[in-house]
Amino acid sequence: MTQPDLTPQNTTPQGSVSEAFTPRDPAFETKVRESFARQPFMATLGAVLGAVVPGRVEVVLPYAEGVTQQHGFFHGGSIGAIADTAGGYAAFTLFPPGSTVLTVEYKINIMSPGKGERLVAVGEVTRAGRTLTIVRVDVYADADGARTHCATATQTLICLHGKSDGPAAG
Repeated sequence: MTQPDLTPQNTTPQGSVSEAFTPRDPAFETKVRESFARQPFMATLGAVLGAVVPGRVEVVLPYAEGVTQQHGFFHGGSIGAIADTAGGYAAFTLFPPGSTVLTVEYKINIMSPGKGERLVAVGEVTRAGRTLTIVRVDVYADADGARTHCATATQTLICLHGKSDGPAAG
């Protein structure tokens, strides 16, 4: 079996809302990539970080038996996990230095089975506030050169000002 192409594809139309955002942290991309690298759950799933631009992040999940359900489709929990992560990091791109991100809530609709070589979750900020940020996440299944929109989510994230993005003290 050949390895799937994990190159992120631009799924955002030209002139989209994310092009209007200015990050408050000039090192936003490094901050997001380093934070993602510290997430053992994403590593366990086999997810990788794709594109990172102000207000928009992609997370790619290649097909693996361990992230499927009994019919061979991507498990709904896998779909939800990458949606949550893409949305959270889309918000985090706009947060100031010395802050971190946590999910407040999200609602996801799975519209068709996640079936294919990979899933791509695209999180895009709808509204960036000082404390709360609203994000839309679309999840696509790539199969045989075609892309299917399999899920959509709405998410609310909180910016924790003055909190490290490193591991919590326990």
